[in-house]
Amino acid sequence: MGWPNLADLLLDSDHETPIGLVGAPLSRGSVTEGHCDLAPDALRAVMRRIGRYDIETGREIDSPICDHGNVPIAGATIEAATEPIREATAAAVARHQLTLLIGGNNAVTRPGLHALGLPLAKVGLITLDAHFDMRDLDAGLGNGNPVRALIEDGLPGANIAQIGLAPFANSEAMHRDALEAGNQVITLGQVEKVGIEAAVASALKHVGHCEAIMLDCDIDVIDRSQFAAAPGARVPGMQARDFFKAARMLAAHLKVKLIDLTEWDPPLDPSDTSALVAGRWLAEVLAGFEERQAST
Repeated sequence: MGWPNLADLLLDSDHETPIGLVGAPLSRGSVTEGHCDLAPDALRAVMRRIGRYDIETGREIDSPICDHGNVPIAGATIEAATEPIREATAAAVARHQLTLLIGGNNAVTRPGLHALGLPLAKVGLITLDAHFDMRDLDAGLGNGNPVRALIEDGLPGANIAQIGLAPFANSEAMHRDALEAGNQVITLGQVEKVGIEAAVASALKHVGHCEAIMLDCDIDVIDRSQFAAAPGARVPGMQARDFFKAARMLAAHLKVKLIDLTEWDPPLDPSDTSALVAGRWLAEVLAGFEERQAST
């Protein structure tokens, strides 16, 4: 008897499906140079090792995924890659109820949010991230400043909720600027105190006035012992089980139209751990999406 796995669900771009996947193999402009460009293909490869049956709920994932391939941005700067990523993601958003944008470094978040095609006043951004991503723009775009760049573009802080910010991983100036902009800031310590469900519920309330929401899953929010293939990961960090729970909860929300996964640098972890965590993240997102479908 065969073992149904996530790879069964991946179809080519000729198919009409509720979920689309776009690879954005962007590595230039990272604070720590590496090979985040390898992550989209690494995720596709690990899908065959992740089952579709959730024993906790008694449900099997069956939503097909249209794979739009990777945006052709090999070696491109962030500036050069921004418009191709936005165009490819916008095309997927127009076709699917949920689009998965697989980076690449965190700079893919900015063109991803613009791909939703709405005025920024109507778009919400929730981040699962150890960092504010509020570095200065003086030296240009980087993976450390997409949130600041989006605020400069006109995204109101009232539309931004940031979950999992880690001690000794950010500057006082970034924290101050985020609060002054109106961002909701939920630190890692606060997540541990109130629980991930309450933190996610609070974030959704903060951006609840928005018409569409993007979720940015910067995988370096996870404790480094559970995800070694993220250059910016810290010890301690968010527990992988909380990361999974947050991803599922947010994917279940009707307004969440786009979810990215960023900062996975596969060669940093020669073991299976990081790849399996990324694969499990995908399963949780798909399970959350199917909860959404069941409730409508």
